[in-house]
Amino acid sequence: MQPLKRDGWIELICGSMFSGKSEELIRRIKRARIARQTVQVFKPRLDDRYAADAVVSHNGTLEQAEGVDRAEELLARVWPDTDVVAVDEVQFFDNAIVDVAEELAGRGVRVILAGLDLDFRGEPFGPTPLLMARAEYVTKLHAICVCCGQPATRTQRLVNGRPAHYNDPVILVGAAETYEARCRHCHEVPGKPVKAGMAAARHTTS
Repeated sequence: MQPLKRDGWIELICGSMFSGKSEELIRRIKRARIARQTVQVFKPRLDDRYAADAVVSHNGTLEQAEGVDRAEELLARVWPDTDVVAVDEVQFFDNAIVDVAEELAGRGVRVILAGLDLDFRGEPFGPTPLLMARAEYVTKLHAICVCCGQPATRTQRLVNGRPAHYNDPVILVGAAETYEARCRHCHEVPGKPVKAGMAAARHTTS
């Protein structure tokens, strides 16, 4: 029986669309391969915008990847001698991906995950917030707001050129034709409910 490696951990790269998450993930993958480490790259099969079998950044950089439907399927495909597991678009998985990341890190695997932290509504997206809490290293990237040029932390969804309604489906795979990067002040979500405490505060100050 081989002894357990003690160098496993979780890294999370998060931010809005167009902030360079996939590009940063690919950069870390390439550095691990230069170090002669065994790397496996995964992505949700749902994300087929640019390629079904590759992680592709918006600027065209790519890295071959395996598409999977579920976190458990990903875990079953990891080889015994793998040093690094990289996962793109982690927000499309369910919360089981958190346990998978913990399991792999416990085995001594370096786990690098990239994904959106907020959905188009500006609310926490899928398992990403849980991974932020569990990860040893968290990198939050910013894009540039297309409206004002300030650092963008939100993803604006557009439908026929107009902001998507709050009640629209959370998951809609798309790129520049559907989404923009915006700051909190330029981000628009028609129909988004106002929380009770905020509504009371606005009423008091009005």
